Amino acid sequence: MQSQLLPANWQLANLGEISSDISYGYTASATSEPTGVKLLRITDIQNNTVNWPNVPNCKIEPEKVGKYRLKPSDLVFARTGATVGKSYLLKGEIPESVYASYLIRVRCLEGVSIEFLANYFQSPYYWRQITDFSAGIGQPNVNGTKLKNLSVPVPPLAEQKVIADKLDTLLAQVENTKARLERIPQILKRFRQSVLAAAVSGRLTEECRDKPHSKSNSVESDFDFLKQTVLLPESWRLATLGEISEKIQDGNYGGDYPKEHEWQEKGIPFITGTALGSSGNIIKDKLRHISPDKHSALKKAQIKPGDIIFPNRGARDSQKNGLDPISYLIPDSITDGNINPQITLIRTSREVSNLYLKVFMDSSLFLSQHKVATGGSALAFINLSKTKKIALPVPPLEEQTEIVRRVDQLFAHADRIEQQVNNALARVNNLTQSILAKAFQGELTEQWRKDNPELISGENSAEALLERIKAERAAMKPAKKSRQKRTTA
Repeated sequence: MQSQLLPANWQLANLGEISSDISYGYTASATSEPTGVKLLRITDIQNNTVNWPNVPNCKIEPEKVGKYRLKPSDLVFARTGATVGKSYLLKGEIPESVYASYLIRVRCLEGVSIEFLANYFQSPYYWRQITDFSAGIGQPNVNGTKLKNLSVPVPPLAEQKVIADKLDTLLAQVENTKARLERIPQILKRFRQSVLAAAVSGRLTEECRDKPHSKSNSVESDFDFLKQTVLLPESWRLATLGEISEKIQDGNYGGDYPKEHEWQEKGIPFITGTALGSSGNIIKDKLRHISPDKHSALKKAQIKPGDIIFPNRGARDSQKNGLDPISYLIPDSITDGNINPQITLIRTSREVSNLYLKVFMDSSLFLSQHKVATGGSALAFINLSKTKKIALPVPPLEEQTEIVRRVDQLFAHADRIEQQVNNALARVNNLTQSILAKAFQGELTEQWRKDNPELISGENSAEALLERIKAERAAMKPAKKSRQKRTTA
């Protein structure tokens, strides 16, 4: 941090000059035994908070507790690993606890606000130095010596407190805004699922029909894994996947499955689970490839554009909750291809549009049947027999087209909102660092300094403050014993 970035009445000091204690933590193994002393570790600090009931205990000799005991207003710092530089200010009541050896504890001398320092430890100026300290090191670390050399801006004490108070208010507002924005994607996922539910029940296109009233369609006993009643419009019927499909087939396995030496960098695409994206897309960079000859030999499950595929080993947790797609449409860019045994191919007949089938398979009506068929397990296998028995509502083809159009339109609207939310979140994340940068350049308190000159000058100045701190540090040092010269008789 360059001194010219500081207001004229601020000073620049090293952390070691303004601290009463910078020390490593206690080396011990965590235990669940009720020792009465907790061991705070780097991993216990998450999202700038500590869940103390989950912090483990440690065995420590009673005479050592005092040296490592944590107190409110202690600032702990991660000195090694991927989280090097992460810090946490202890506030309020805390249980009897010590801190682990991969943490460094910092305590300030009187005249330096620990709240001010804790905020500085979040700023871009701080992180720039931490990055420089740990650059070129295999395992990133910042030891106690380096930490003592950390440059810290030192305003007058009154201004330090004003800055800390302003940051508490501003950063809390930013976090509240961020939390509200982060909830919106989940709301949009539920919106999409409600759109799909309306689509496959007939509610989405109700006003398009001459007879909007519904009739009861019962799922008969041959659907032994699903027994429920579905209400459908008069012009719709209830069918099974087996009835409306030209082909339902799992991928090749056993002796037909490609051997290790048969995989190629280029060739005919071969789809495995790793290529199935979380947003219903097929990830081209994760496709495997086989030769045209091998593709011709795998006749059982050859795919073509417009086919629908889905994982048959159960849904992901998010899918089982009805939030993410489980089906995938083969795009026109994949003119030929194969699938592995953990994927099922469905090719529709003329009665059902493949795009409408995808709407159904992404809906909770399909997902609930899928869950029953797999016993609710994320690893259970849904075989072809059960897949063929899954029931779906079948509207007239013209209405299927309208349903797909309306779903696409509503989803596009949701996608635009989600993109706006993501852009806003990026701006909010940048706003935190912008506020911190302004705080430690003195911009947040520029008017305050003009209004309160007496609180930043004379005995209240930063220069005078550092002189008092220097004197306090000198008084803390033990006096050196003088060595007497030996005399001869």
